[in-house]
Amino acid sequence: MGSVPAGSMRARYLVYFQYRGTAFNGVAAVRGAQRAVGVQNFLEEAAERLNSVEPVRFTISSRTDAGVHALSNSAHLDVQRRPGQPPFSPEILVEALNGHMRHPAIRVVQAFRVPSDFHARHTATSRTYLYRLATGCPQPDQLSVFERNLCWALRAESLDVAAMQEAAQHLLGTHDFSAFQSAGSPARSSVRTLRRATVSPGHASPFVSPQENRALQFWNLEFESQSFLYRQVRRMTAVLVAVGLGMLMPAQVKAILESRDPLGKHQTRVAPAHGLFLMAVRYPGLGDLADRSLDWAQWEGPGAWHRGASSQPRDLSSGGPV
Repeated sequence: MGSVPAGSMRARYLVYFQYRGTAFNGVAAVRGAQRAVGVQNFLEEAAERLNSVEPVRFTISSRTDAGVHALSNSAHLDVQRRPGQPPFSPEILVEALNGHMRHPAIRVVQAFRVPSDFHARHTATSRTYLYRLATGCPQPDQLSVFERNLCWALRAESLDVAAMQEAAQHLLGTHDFSAFQSAGSPARSSVRTLRRATVSPGHASPFVSPQENRALQFWNLEFESQSFLYRQVRRMTAVLVAVGLGMLMPAQVKAILESRDPLGKHQTRVAPAHGLFLMAVRYPGLGDLADRSLDWAQWEGPGAWHRGASSQPRDLSSGGPV
């Protein structure tokens, strides 16, 4: 990396972006000669066209596995323009990144100017994940092609949702979640505080025929915490589904949690990656702004990802709108 020209302007941005994770080896960049690619590879490739003095690197707030989707992930990046060139406005940055994006399953939604010491991962106050289930689909090939890879299609005709909701209450609060952590986690501590765990009916899919919708029922599981352990959400989902199918009693979930044993007989199953969505990453002073364009209650299916966000980009490094 060469010397930085005197007088060049460096600006740090927080960007929100979304992606359909089916085609990616997770969100993190894959370095080297491997054929697998991450979402970050395409973000940074698009950022090369910004002609920054120093290469642009995205610091991702929340890592997601291969096949996992994001309605809203976030990252910070620094762009250093040459002397005499003012920093990009957040609006221009979003347009430029999307204009140079070479993968149709990735889209930058919003950008904010932030202070130079802002960190996308460490500053986040909460993360919310959504897991989508579908019941009433005896065979996987009977699910609409537009919903495949976007939900976990269960062969069961129904779920005991009341039992799942009761079981979810045992997970709330501050606990050692070792029993729901997969091997390979870099976390130093397995203690986490789960603020919300809900099970509720989902919207009927606009991509399924009326005849199919009569048999299908979609369900949403939502989990909120400041941070999660590796595959914690998918493992909690698998256990709650087992409760909904009558394979476990709600009280057994408490026993599993207290066992702190990730290799117990009920913890071996992990919910498929393709039903999981990172729904929101929140920051102090930014929650309402970000949620305004990513309100799940207004989401009408996968096609809604492409309809755009209307929130005004803001410059938070100086406290005022751009």
